[in-house]
Amino acid sequence: MIRKILLSIAILTINACTSADDIDKISLEQAHTEHEAGRVILIDIRETMEHRTGVAPGAVLLPMSELPQKQMLIPKNPDKPVLLICNTQNRSKATLAKLKQQGYQNIRYVEGGVSQWVNKGWSLTRPQP
Repeated sequence: MIRKILLSIAILTINACTSADDIDKISLEQAHTEHEAGRVILIDIRETMEHRTGVAPGAVLLPMSELPQKQMLIPKNPDKPVLLICNTQNRSKATLAKLKQQGYQNIRYVEGGVSQWVNKGWSLTRPQP
């Protein structure tokens, strides 16, 4: 009986963790589609040196190292969803967690990041100085 209860608790815990993570992320394909249609604000939090390799056209460039000084550029309750993207998703996922703790809403991270964007062959542009 105790084994069944512990198993049930473990399953519920795993489901809760998975569900929360699913809410916080958006697939690369969906992010690309929504960005191309102008339905989201895409914020590239890679560092300036990384931006030089190319960025998604129309993305807002906000290096993670500058976030403490420029965080006000990220709308706290935006009409359009805000999507954070970095190279792989690790930094955007960590940044998302911090922003959500500060009350930011309607914000997610892009699963796979720019490295997967490139692997898909989607266009990148050189940022303007």
